[in-house]
Amino acid sequence: MSTPTETSTGTSTREDRAFEAAWADWHAGHERHRADPHGFLAVTHLHWLDAVPVRLDGAPGTWSAENDVVRLVLASGERVLRDGQELNPDGTGATVVLGPIAEREGLSLRVEDAGAGDTVIEVAKRGGRFVVRPRHPLNPLLTGYRGTPTYAPSSEYSAPGIFVPFAEPRPTTVGAAVEGIQHVYEAPGELCFRLHGQDLVLTAFNGHVPGTLSVLFTDATSGRTTYGANRSLTVAAPGPGGTVTLDFNRAVNLPCAYTDLATCPLPPAENRLPVAIEAGEQIPYERQDAS
Repeated sequence: MSTPTETSTGTSTREDRAFEAAWADWHAGHERHRADPHGFLAVTHLHWLDAVPVRLDGAPGTWSAENDVVRLVLASGERVLRDGQELNPDGTGATVVLGPIAEREGLSLRVEDAGAGDTVIEVAKRGGRFVVRPRHPLNPLLTGYRGTPTYAPSSEYSAPGIFVPFAEPRPTTVGAAVEGIQHVYEAPGELCFRLHGQDLVLTAFNGHVPGTLSVLFTDATSGRTTYGANRSLTVAAPGPGGTVTLDFNRAVNLPCAYTDLATCPLPPAENRLPVAIEAGEQIPYERQDAS
């Protein structure tokens, strides 16, 4: 018969293994998404548009932006598709108006190339300006991607907390990974939790999935073992009484950790944690190699 200590240890081991297995499945899925043939690792150029029509590297046509829409002028023989439909159907030339496009939203166009792989052209609005980013599956950043190093998962960094809503959602302005733009997010409240013996608070934004929360943060590992500008953590929708779990093992890098062609937001000043969060994703190999 097992002693109480052995039973407790056995239960703990099973829980740890289940925790580690769930994390491994999640991170494998995250890596697959990151290495998508037309994900952010495939971005080849970053173009900002204004009223002056210009031709862009990596994309056919002449581009401009004015009055909250993007105008694309295709010359004879230039082929671009949107949702599978030709924008220059008779091949003699066409002028296409794209938009309006909401802030932090975008659309995708496609240029087919059976030999080298299709180019996907992202047209988006960031910081009040329009951006065009071609994405190609043979981009060296993508073809040479080796995965992202992480800390070993540990339940120590899965912290219970409480979501405390603000009386009214607060528009919060933050900087960006590129100069000259700012992002404005709606902050519905704060996440309060305890880690390493300290009471901590993070301003939360609304997540991509309705009901979820998202936090941008730095900590004492930032710029040392983790990417210096930011990391991101998604928190599931609060439970009864606002209960949440902040599992920092699932803290991830944003695109700016890998490429200078990203417009990622920076954390609000209050989200610079004084403790070391030795969990989640670390500095990408690409950045390590460059240092």
